Amino acid sequence: MSHLVESMAYVNEEPWHGLGNKLSPKQPIETWIKEAGMAFTIKESPVLFNIAAYSGMHIKTHSDSKVLYRSDNNLALSVVSNRYKVVQPREVLHFYKDLVDAGGFELETAGVLKGGKKIWALAKTGQETVIKGADRVKAYLLLATSCDSTMATTAQFTSVRVVCNNTLQLAVNDKAGAIKVPHSTTFDPQAVKDALGLGLSNWDSFIKDIKLLSQRPVSALEAAKFFSDVLDEQVLDMDGAPLSRAMQQVHALYSGAGMGSLLTGTRGTAWGLVNSVTEYVDHHRKARNQDYRLDSAFFGNGASLKQKAFEKALSLTV
Repeated sequence: MSHLVESMAYVNEEPWHGLGNKLSPKQPIETWIKEAGMAFTIKESPVLFNIAAYSGMHIKTHSDSKVLYRSDNNLALSVVSNRYKVVQPREVLHFYKDLVDAGGFELETAGVLKGGKKIWALAKTGQETVIKGADRVKAYLLLATSCDSTMATTAQFTSVRVVCNNTLQLAVNDKAGAIKVPHSTTFDPQAVKDALGLGLSNWDSFIKDIKLLSQRPVSALEAAKFFSDVLDEQVLDMDGAPLSRAMQQVHALYSGAGMGSLLTGTRGTAWGLVNSVTEYVDHHRKARNQDYRLDSAFFGNGASLKQKAFEKALSLTV
């Protein structure tokens, strides 16, 4: 089976998706570039096409577009507008250099998806908290970009719940979302860092929110309605049709099958509702393979589903 992950490197524990090459801690950026398979540049070339004419074949240039391709293997990645501004693989990792050198950050994973069409790195910020008991949550900074028009260059804070490795995007500037730099503009790393607010004031707000969730008890009726709203499935009565596979799984994860679902502050709470959905997306949702699961959980509809669950749960605390 083909893989979305072209290459990847990580330190510390094996990532939840089980992919990548392990590095020892505190490696220099250049080592990360090499081991994560990011030691190539994205080059560009004019789009050419053939026209059959009476006198033979003629090659024409499409002046409004260009082909992006890898420097190491000449693999074509995409056809984009001439206005498309590429962010190079090494730029993604160099974004973290001053943060690692002086800011207490630690790179944890980095890699290449879809043969080079999507590139990302994830660094631990050093911030963490304990919700209740052994329920620890750590903060990470994710930077990702694409060269196939599927996403803007995106920087966002992401939390990881240690007991289950569930990932959940943090709020940025008092609203759900991320700092996005469209490829029609030049990527300015310092401007992105300034916009994020690397003092992590948003982390304090996020922790306040999830502690509220952990203190909000949830009735069986509220849980059923929550899952119905998040999964966009009709609430069923006792004589209704069988629950979907997804609905069965999130209910089971919430009711005790989930990792950490029986911890104080999780069992029978709005925080438990959120974690049942994040665990479902990150670990159980049907996917072609772990590569596709990673792509969805970080960047695709899996990430959107987790954010929807978080916002729905927060509405219960108002």
